Amino acid sequence: QFVESGGGLVQPGGSLTLACVGSTDIFSVSHMAWYRQNSGNERELVARITVDGRPHYTRYSGRFTIRRDNAKSTMFLYMHGMAPVDTAVYYCNTYPAGPEWGQGTQVTVSS
Repeated sequence: QFVESGGGLVQPGGSLTLACVGSTDIFSVSHMAWYRQNSGNERELVARITVDGRPHYTRYSGRFTIRRDNAKSTMFLYMHGMAPVDTAVYYCNTYPAGPEWGQGTQVTVSS
């Protein structure tokens, strides 16, 4: 029900924009969030956004901006000043998270 895209390899200090497209019936009525998971670690909340577009950030997303376009059932994560610690598979889901996850998009920050 969610498809993530936009990941890739970026050098430290670089930028990436992730996108998440969801099914209209769920996206339009749900708070949404970005999560990430490094190998060997549990999945963690990166940032979330309410149905009406109010963002909430965690200690992992000080350099990020979360936005959503309800008309297109799409959510974005604009990442700037990236660091190797941001390397992970990034997922989108509702907030709180539902049981079904997409495949995620791999983000690798490395020189």
